[in-house]
Amino acid sequence: MKLRSQKSDKDKSVFSLEKIIFFMSVFLAILGLFFIFEASTTESYRLVGHQYHFLKQQTVALVLGLIAMFVVERWPWSFWQKTAGLWFLGGIILLILVLIPGFGVELNGAKRWFLLGGRVFQPVEFFKLALVLFSAAWMSKNPKPQSFLLFTGIFSLLLLLQPDLGSLLILLWISFGMFFLAGGNLAFMALVGSVGVGLLMIAILASPYRFQRLTTYLDPSKDPLGSGFHIRQITLALGHGGWLGTGIGNSQQKHAYIPEASSDSIFAIVAEEVGFFGAGIILALMFFYVFSIYRAGGLFEERSFEQLLVYGVFLWLGGQILLNIAAVVALVPLTGLPLPFFSYGGTSLLTTFITIGLILGAIRSQKTKVSSRVRKKVQ
Repeated sequence: MKLRSQKSDKDKSVFSLEKIIFFMSVFLAILGLFFIFEASTTESYRLVGHQYHFLKQQTVALVLGLIAMFVVERWPWSFWQKTAGLWFLGGIILLILVLIPGFGVELNGAKRWFLLGGRVFQPVEFFKLALVLFSAAWMSKNPKPQSFLLFTGIFSLLLLLQPDLGSLLILLWISFGMFFLAGGNLAFMALVGSVGVGLLMIAILASPYRFQRLTTYLDPSKDPLGSGFHIRQITLALGHGGWLGTGIGNSQQKHAYIPEASSDSIFAIVAEEVGFFGAGIILALMFFYVFSIYRAGGLFEERSFEQLLVYGVFLWLGGQILLNIAAVVALVPLTGLPLPFFSYGGTSLLTTFITIGLILGAIRSQKTKVSSRVRKKVQ
């Protein structure tokens, strides 16, 4: 009787988390789609002559993402662990190709994109998934510090060459976090982290673009119509929203005042329209969602491939949400990182839903294992 009770409680916990992660993913994506439309109407009309361009593009990405999520969820789970190294290798090749003239597209002095069939594809979004997959597979066995240093150094160099410091910070956060959870040596991590911070500061000081972002963050009023324009307009949007917001559709800053209003800076438009209380509720929903992913990691065997993968996704999405919001409220310099589910970007949304499919597939696999074990005990 006790055995059946334990099985029932375990099944309920697994089923509950599976439902929460699925429905919250869809809900946040639809909510994000709504605010992308809200934030992009002016820019969309200016670019193509109507206000639905960004909405249509993101809707296509959402539909493709949902299809991909269902396919990945039902794919044989063993496939992902066996091919994790190939995904990582493919991601590295893409990060190299984007730097080669004729393959990559350069925008605003950065080489971060491919142009495929009239659509822009950012390979680093795919690489985040590849890194989580590879790290989970490799670290679940016996992670060696020397190998960790090699893999981390390779993608760090490629991201600095693009340059894409925001994405590099998230990738390092994922790598170090997963290495720690896999039982990595703390003294080694502290040493490598200290050296990394020093090299990062050198990279910032050696680059006029990065150095300007740092000085703008420290004193936005120094050049209010130039380098400080972006952060000042974001601050104005947050202040204009106040406690209750200006109302849906009433944002002033979305009318070409905030650069990239529908992508990296979208949360400023959200906060302006729904205010401090509304923005707080949205943030609470996002953190509840990320915490649910963290709880899902506890369903699996300690330091297994499945557990490390789920915790890697938790580090990825949680870290990216925190860094994006911190940049919007001027706690850190602007990073150019998208806000998961909310920022415009088909590559990011599609990759996120593929990742959610992996988590749901892991939970489905775990449910099968638990049921099989319980049946054997009963027999």
